[in-house]
Amino acid sequence: MSTSTPTGKDESIFSRGMIAVICAQFFSAFGDNALLFVALALITQLMYPEWSQPVMQMAFVGTYIVLAPFVGQVADSFSKGRVMMLSNGLKMVGALIISMGGEPFLGYTLVGAGAAMYSPAKYGILGELTSGDKLVKANGLMESSTIAAILVGSVVGGFVADKSITAALWLCVIVYGIAIVANLYIPRLAPARTGSSWNIANMVSAFTHSCKTLWQDTETRFTLLGTSLFWGAGVTLRFLLVLWVPVALGITGTTMPTLLNAMVAVGIVIGAGAAAKLVTLETVKRCLPAGVLIGVTVIAFSAQANIYLSYGILVLTGILGGFFVVPLNALLQERGKRSVGAGNAIAVQNLGENSAMLLMLGLYALAVKAGIPVVAIGLGFGTVFALSIMGLWLWYNVQKKAKP
Repeated sequence: MSTSTPTGKDESIFSRGMIAVICAQFFSAFGDNALLFVALALITQLMYPEWSQPVMQMAFVGTYIVLAPFVGQVADSFSKGRVMMLSNGLKMVGALIISMGGEPFLGYTLVGAGAAMYSPAKYGILGELTSGDKLVKANGLMESSTIAAILVGSVVGGFVADKSITAALWLCVIVYGIAIVANLYIPRLAPARTGSSWNIANMVSAFTHSCKTLWQDTETRFTLLGTSLFWGAGVTLRFLLVLWVPVALGITGTTMPTLLNAMVAVGIVIGAGAAAKLVTLETVKRCLPAGVLIGVTVIAFSAQANIYLSYGILVLTGILGGFFVVPLNALLQERGKRSVGAGNAIAVQNLGENSAMLLMLGLYALAVKAGIPVVAIGLGFGTVFALSIMGLWLWYNVQKKAKP
């Protein structure tokens, strides 16, 4: 079912190994996104306060930050396909805990631990299966698979949860099981790095060194800032939609927020495909205008109350998002692979992205708890994001002129 080989590079972007990775990613991300909306429905049924929704996601992303010094070395020290399989196993256990009536925050945190370990392996393996400009295309496939999973997983999870939360939870368990089976078909590639120390102090020191190396490099610092802003904003937008829908559209239940999230997902698939065709590692700066326009579309979305216009604006937001983030991921993987290892580079990226998520979710939770209207939160959120990307764009131009 699996093969042992020192390298998995193939002249085709649709090699057996790549197809297995993309399939495994689809089902794993399907489970993640379905479980999020099912868990939100569950804590609403259990009468948790509204501000606990972002707090639950903060527990999830907090695992990325705590495990950041270790997961990159794990990904680079073992066959990445097997690391992905173990990670999906942890996710399935977390879903089982919630399905069997356990504490939802505990189970969801365990799913977060699995996701934290999964991420460096799933992105790091792309650089082992392909290289060069094909790496941008491979990232496009990965993002398209992820967003397709968001599209299907969130909608199916929300729809089934509106019928039966118990059935929706067990569906998540089954989907994680399918992801584990798909992982078995990924070639057993040789570890990227061997002989690393497993002393915790040494691992933290090595991770700190990786952070310094990547943050001191102009190109990788640029990508780390860009992707951190993007994913911090993305996860906040998902929770914003949950409260915005009943206020702006007068629609209750889980299904409509998941449909609107699905519109963003559709757009990201389109944007990722456009980036794969129009952007190379040498022309990454082309993605920056799209980042600024993301904030503009969020402002436009927050200020209207028409369901059909909402669909269109969110699709456009997704297109801009896919065009923005895919080239940044590819650049980080290529530069990181040469300096600190792909797994370590993704672990550093996860630290930045999830720190941004934690900060933005914390501010969002405080805003909700303070009683600020959700429309006002959306307008402020879009404005700050647009200005942040514009500042990143200007800073990058200055850096490139100073150090061509």
